Amino acid sequence: MAQEVFKRTEKKYLLEQATYNELVRRLSYYMNRDKFYESNIISLYYDTPDYRLIRTSIEKPVFKEKIRLRSYGVPTSEDTVFLEIKRKYKGVVYKRRSVMPLDDAMKFTHGRQITPHNAQIEHELKWAFDYYEDLAPRMFISYHRLAFSGKDDSNLRITFDNHIIYRDFDLDPSKGIYGRELLKDGQRLMEIKIPDAMPLWLSDILDDLKIYSTSYSKYGKAYLTLLGENALGKHSGLSVTRRAI
Repeated sequence: MAQEVFKRTEKKYLLEQATYNELVRRLSYYMNRDKFYESNIISLYYDTPDYRLIRTSIEKPVFKEKIRLRSYGVPTSEDTVFLEIKRKYKGVVYKRRSVMPLDDAMKFTHGRQITPHNAQIEHELKWAFDYYEDLAPRMFISYHRLAFSGKDDSNLRITFDNHIIYRDFDLDPSKGIYGRELLKDGQRLMEIKIPDAMPLWLSDILDDLKIYSTSYSKYGKAYLTLLGENALGKHSGLSVTRRAI
C-alpha cells in the first residue's frame, strides 16, 4: 500500500555533472538504489488565478502549502495518481495524499465529491479547494528521478532530478511530457529527505565536496521564469522540448 502521510526535513542542492558523479561514487558505500530507483514524475500544481499559493511560497513564510496531483509516468484514466497537500512549517515538510485513479482525481477536483479512497485526507483537500477561490491547474512539471535509500536507515532518501520540464498550458497529465527545460545542461537537483538529523558521514561528504544547500522550488522557478518573460498564459513562440519516456 502506498504511503499517504509523510513528515520529514528536505534539503535541496544544485549539482553540476562532475560533482554529481563523484558524490554518487561516495554514496555507494552508504546507500542502495531505492526500490523505486528510476522514475519519470509528473506533477500538476493547482493555484488561484493570481497564483496566490506560489507567490506566498516564494516569500518564504513560516508556513506555506502547495496542492498538486502527482503521477509516475504519463497516466491513463485508470492509472493510479496521488492528490496531495504539501505543507512546510518551520523547515519541516508534512505531506498528505490520497491515492486514486486519475479519473477519480479529476472528478474530485471538479466536483469535490469525497471518494472511498481516503475520506479524511480528501476532506482536507476539499477544504483547501473551497478556501482558495477558483483553484485550478496552473503549472505542469515533469522530471526524471533517480532515488537512493540508506543501507542502515531506509528512511534516509536521496533523489536526483534532471530533465525538469514545465509548461503552463495543456494542463492534462495524460497529454505527455513536453515543455521547456528548467535546468542547464548537466545540472541535477538533489534532495536529501531525512526524518531526523543528517548522518555525520553524509555531512562530511557534502563538506568535502563543497556542496551547499539552496532554496529551490520547481514550481516557483517555472513561475518566476514565465513571469519575468511576461509569458504566463501566453503560449505562442515558446520553444518546447518533447521527451520520450
